[in-house]
This record gives sequence, C-alpha cells and structure tokens, in this order.
Amino acid sequence: MDTKQKILDFSLKLFSENGFEAVSIRQICSYVKIKESSIYYFFKNKRAILDELIDTFEKRSEKMMNIFEASLSNINSFNVNSFKNVCDIYFEQYLMDDFSNKVLRILSIEQLNNEDLQKKYQIWVFEKPLDFQKNIFNILNNLKLLNQQDSEYLAIKYYSPIYYYTQRWLLSGKLNNYKKENFRLNAYKHIQNFFKELNIKGGL
Repeated sequence: MDTKQKILDFSLKLFSENGFEAVSIRQICSYVKIKESSIYYFFKNKRAILDELIDTFEKRSEKMMNIFEASLSNINSFNVNSFKNVCDIYFEQYLMDDFSNKVLRILSIEQLNNEDLQKKYQIWVFEKPLDFQKNIFNILNNLKLLNQQDSEYLAIKYYSPIYYYTQRWLLSGKLNNYKKENFRLNAYKHIQNFFKELNIKGGL
C-alpha cells in the first residue's frame, strides 16, 4: 500500500472514531509512521484529506444510486423479493460497507459543526434514499397496486424505521457482526411487515 493510501485509510479510521476536528495532522502521521512535513507532499492540509475521502464516498454512492434508478425503468410488476434484493445492496454495500459506514459516521459527527458537511449528511442519509423510495411507490401507484396512496408519505413511513435501526446499530459505537445481525434482523422484519400492511395485489 502506498503512503497516500495509508494516509487516507488511517485518517478515515481516526476521523470516524473521534471526529474530524479532534484529530491532528501529528496523530495521522504517527499512525502512518511518516514525518509531519511529509504529509504535505500528498495533501495541502487536513481538510484536503477529508475532502478526498468524501469525494470517493460520493462517487461510489452516486454509482450505486444510478444502478438503483436504472433498475426502476424495467419494473412492470412487483415482487417483495425483488425489492429485498435492492435492500441487500443498500444495506450491505452502503450502510454496512466498511468505507461507507466510516464516512457516514464522520458526516453524522461533523454535521453538527459544519454547514457543508451537514448538507452532505442530509443528501446521503435522507434526500437520496427517500427520493428513490418515493419513485418506487410512484411506480407501484402507476401499476395500480397501491390505490393511489401518497408516495412521499409511504417513503417516509418505510424509511423511518430503517433510519432508526441504522442509528442504533450501525452508527453507534464500534461496528461489529453482532450489530450487523441485529440491524438485518430488525430491518428485514420491518420490510416484511410493511408490505404486508400495504396488502399489494400479487406482491406477497
């Protein structure tokens, strides 16, 4: 692993555990085992390290959302198992992915002190997921499976428990297999109950 990647990896670890403001350049260099002056060969300052981490996160997350959006164009019927497959990707490759989870932790911490990071937190924790889910319910309405229920309301009703389980199990304290399993258990139970309550024709 090259030095720049080591700086990014250790910075990600330290920022996600302690918050961006609490970590010093000296601490990062101590972990990477380089002189403090050496870090400036790769990054202008500490904020530049954070910016590169977030930029990588946004590119990866945008690519995932584009795949999700593209999948909607092929929907002409509904099956809960197909929806669960989308959830699998979102849960496993986003919320529980080591890199993405750590960046989400950083945004969760720093959104309280930084307006720019607060906007990014809003986008990736609320706006993007809710927009996608709203689009799904719009499609289900167009397929006449929901009796024209309000898509935005359904998106919020669906997502609120997911957000709660994310905060409780995935963004609180050290992430481990016990927490991942508790998240999966509760999240998938909610999904099953949610679609039972909707009573979609032919969907279950």
